Amino acid sequence: MDSFDPFFPYSEYRPHQREMLAFAATVAREGGIGMIDAPTGSGKSSVVSALLGERNGRRIVIAVRTVSQLSTFVRELALIKKKQPSLKTVYLVGKKSMCLLGGEGDVYRRCEGVKALSSSLMRDRAERGATNPIKDPFIVQQIRRMDREHPLLCPYFIASRQFVPGDTGGVKMVPSAAVRSKAERVLADPVRPQEMAGFAGEVCPYELVMHAAKNADVIILNYHHLFDQEIREQLYANLNVEAQDVMLLIDEAHNCGDAIQSIESIAISAKDVEQATRELIGMKKMYKGADAVRHVLPRLTDFIAGLANSPEPEDWFDPAIFDRMIVKGSLWKDMEDIVDELMGLAGSIRERNQKSGEFRETAIEKLTDFLYRLSQSSRNPAYLTVYRKSEDGIVLEVRNIDPSAPLTEICSTHACCIMISGTLSPVESFRRLYFNDAKVATMALPNAFPKENRLICCATDITTAYSQRQSTENSEKVAQYIEAFAAQKSNRAVYFPSYQILETYASLVSPRLGRKKIYIEPRDAANAGAALNEFLSLPEQGESGILFAVCGGKWSEGLDYRGEMLAGAMVVGLPLAPFTRVRRMVIEYFRRRYGEEGEFICYTLPAINKALQALGRVLRTPEDRGVLVFGEKRFLEKRVRQALPAWIQEEMVECDHANSA
Repeated sequence: MDSFDPFFPYSEYRPHQREMLAFAATVAREGGIGMIDAPTGSGKSSVVSALLGERNGRRIVIAVRTVSQLSTFVRELALIKKKQPSLKTVYLVGKKSMCLLGGEGDVYRRCEGVKALSSSLMRDRAERGATNPIKDPFIVQQIRRMDREHPLLCPYFIASRQFVPGDTGGVKMVPSAAVRSKAERVLADPVRPQEMAGFAGEVCPYELVMHAAKNADVIILNYHHLFDQEIREQLYANLNVEAQDVMLLIDEAHNCGDAIQSIESIAISAKDVEQATRELIGMKKMYKGADAVRHVLPRLTDFIAGLANSPEPEDWFDPAIFDRMIVKGSLWKDMEDIVDELMGLAGSIRERNQKSGEFRETAIEKLTDFLYRLSQSSRNPAYLTVYRKSEDGIVLEVRNIDPSAPLTEICSTHACCIMISGTLSPVESFRRLYFNDAKVATMALPNAFPKENRLICCATDITTAYSQRQSTENSEKVAQYIEAFAAQKSNRAVYFPSYQILETYASLVSPRLGRKKIYIEPRDAANAGAALNEFLSLPEQGESGILFAVCGGKWSEGLDYRGEMLAGAMVVGLPLAPFTRVRRMVIEYFRRRYGEEGEFICYTLPAINKALQALGRVLRTPEDRGVLVFGEKRFLEKRVRQALPAWIQEEMVECDHANSA
């Protein structure tokens, strides 16, 4: 018997599932990092059984990106709990979705501020004998009187605390009896995140879950909790646990790079600078140095304005020129001195605002963070200084282009780390992207679904390569492929590299599709959900339609189109990012790190992954039947084809315009 068998909640293993769990158990037992590329249907969520079998008193943290992924592990752990009733699990979601306190501004700042003020008031009252704060008439009166839009106290946090005699005299603050009781019930019978607010009642849902988490064996949380260093360190401090005592499981690991790059990057716009200027004008009498800093900002405004004439939608800007332009004529000798002044100013502003119940991030604080990151980026080639055009004008950005350093630090400092995904192919390329030359164990599984239920095709004679976009012959062939694909009596989806290419072919093909219902992914997310749900419901009504969407967009990832909801998907083109000077600089950086392989890792690999994610919407269960079409001849090029999962390479049938119907 393997160590994971007592925790495996099913009567039998799927094909290759036992090997996958044995691989994960070995990594968990010996420590280190393991990466598993396992197609849909492999039973990836059961990897948690392998970690439980090797736990030996350690915590297990599962990081997920979306609510649907969280729900998958909720179901898995509920089944394991039937077999192992003593298992304690908690689902930790962000404060934003759990906070019951009203008011304006950033929820994390508001929480920090009201907790500090509430704690101060509670302690003062406790020293006078009021050890149950929520029953203290004075505190209750203060809560009733406060402005609900600018709260200074949190009644939910106050109800979550009480005071007992201190170990060395005085009093100490501890979780209230209500929090302790509800936390025990949560551990005994887990409450889903969407039901937590109602279950919590008068106590703070987040405090309740955090208290339960201190005694949990398994904690499920979102990417941000793990990948944001400040949040992770605060979380582990609250749980009284060290990373070295935590076993880590990261789901949908192909998204790790994008998540970390987003967290590590920062941007400001001209509007932010204008707002910072207004804030400084109102503060010059209160804060020494405010007026001097204000006189620096017009230079920043001029720098941004100078970029507006650029014909490029996105480009690099030289941080050295930026520094010289901002510092010249100021009271400071370099950018670091300006940043030091701003940091002191921003800290004072934040403290004052919290005391007055104002929890929005000020433009001055945002500007300070941007300039600090910019000054640091000059010493780290993993960051680029970029400007881009948006609806709000020019935006300056300090952009992380390589997630390997923070990801390696996170994964290597834990007891072990298992990364799983259905599209981590080729896994060796992702290993290099994420961990460079660090020692990492990898595993790639074949597709366990019946081969006879799927047909995989690749066009040999069409492309969306830039050199052919003006070719009428090529465009007409692409249109005819789409027309033939859409003619089938079932729900079909066609995915494109960009909204521009989508709109071009949608206008070309739509008139040819007769009465076929057409759904086009909007650039604006406002109405996207309703349109998608209507499309997916067509088979129930005996109808079918065609979906036009974008690879990497709102309708291509993280969604289950089971059964007849989607019977075929076609990817038109290889969804490469636009080739700009910024993209060229990114490629040069990766070439310096990895040689010729660098361009593939940073440029082609993400495009292949987007295509696989889109096609992966079709076959979600062993019973699903469907057609997968690569509408791009570049997928047949040796390097690209070799990057596809082995089962796709083996089953892919080449087709051309003559037999596309």
